Amino acid sequence: MAKACARHILVKTKEEAESLKKQLASGKDFGMLAKKHSICNSAKKGGDLGEFSPGKMVKAFDNVVFKKPVLKVHGPVKTKFGYHLIETIYRS
Repeated sequence: MAKACARHILVKTKEEAESLKKQLASGKDFGMLAKKHSICNSAKKGGDLGEFSPGKMVKAFDNVVFKKPVLKVHGPVKTKFGYHLIETIYRS
């Protein structure tokens, strides 16, 4: 069974997600931005979602975590929760 570890920043608007993505591209710390801006409970852990297997997250989220390149920030990815910036730490 595949497993992955990922972290994310969840915000309400696409504009906010794009603004945060620019800040990340300019070298800002992912964990710090997650703590400050993410509306998910994972914010206090810097956006860390820990390890999970396919099917535990909504489909759009799984598609990024299990199919896109690792250690790159992807998004904004829209789900019913809002807009995510997602970084997969590792996949096995």
